[in-house]
Amino acid sequence: MIFLVTGGAGFIGSHLCEALLERGHSIIALDNFDDYYDPAIKEKNVRNCLNYSDFHLVRGDILNPQQLEEVFSGQKPDMVIHLAARAGVRPSIMHPLLYQKVNIEGTVNVLETMKKHGVNKLILASSSSVYGNNEKIPYSETDNVDRAISPYAATKKACEVLAYTYYHLYNIETFCLRFFTVYGPRQRPEMAIHQFTRKIFSGLPVQLYGDGSTSRDYTYIEDIIHGILGCIDNLKGYEILNLGESKTITLINLVRLIEKELNKKAIIEWLPLQPGDVIRTYADIEKARQLIRYCPKTAIEDGIGRFVRWFTSSQK
Repeated sequence: MIFLVTGGAGFIGSHLCEALLERGHSIIALDNFDDYYDPAIKEKNVRNCLNYSDFHLVRGDILNPQQLEEVFSGQKPDMVIHLAARAGVRPSIMHPLLYQKVNIEGTVNVLETMKKHGVNKLILASSSSVYGNNEKIPYSETDNVDRAISPYAATKKACEVLAYTYYHLYNIETFCLRFFTVYGPRQRPEMAIHQFTRKIFSGLPVQLYGDGSTSRDYTYIEDIIHGILGCIDNLKGYEILNLGESKTITLINLVRLIEKELNKKAIIEWLPLQPGDVIRTYADIEKARQLIRYCPKTAIEDGIGRFVRWFTSSQK
């Protein structure tokens, strides 16, 4: 099969491209290498993929319909895995128009080009942030998600709705995947686990928001990739699926795990909770178990150990 992976040079995208190449598929990885974080990190992410003759890197933008047209016309993909997006809750509060443009308009451009070229298989990256401060736990795909508390979350909900519209009108079969805080080697540098590890390693203060009791459901990258591969094998109709570990850890206990792996104490700077931050995330993954046989295997203790080993080796 030929896959178009938007955001293919990113954290999740590069791991996915490697997994698909190992399965013998052909990949078109579309990425604009923007400066949200150092583009050199993305260059490094895809270095291994460039050794495969079936890997085609396109430096392009989902906001450019002409570039999308050229990609679809040149080598028609059988399926699109749409990971490209402007990420981050807090930055979206500062730049809501940018998030609307990239995440919503960019997704419509992808959907329109798929429609034009008769490509009717889509896996769409959504986010656990759509649940906002949902009082019911764990979070289920049937829960109401009409109360987003950040522009980022609102754009992700909008993309899910748009994808259903194109499924209803044009039979573009779609699985929307609500990722629960993905971590592991190559994680974006501004994300909490990477940032905490870097600062503790370097002896710099770690900023913690709130009182340390907020909690997250962290999902190791290998489990996310297995979940996406399961979706590829079972894609039919329109579905929304949670992909998480279905366990939670508090913020302070996460820092303690990192301290233990680094054998170094954190210098903690306590700050007030930030607008847009949710109190907790916690995935109900029963639907994913049933539909795609999703079964996360990496406990947070093991995953943090693997991440810290990757991080420390990258500093040498």
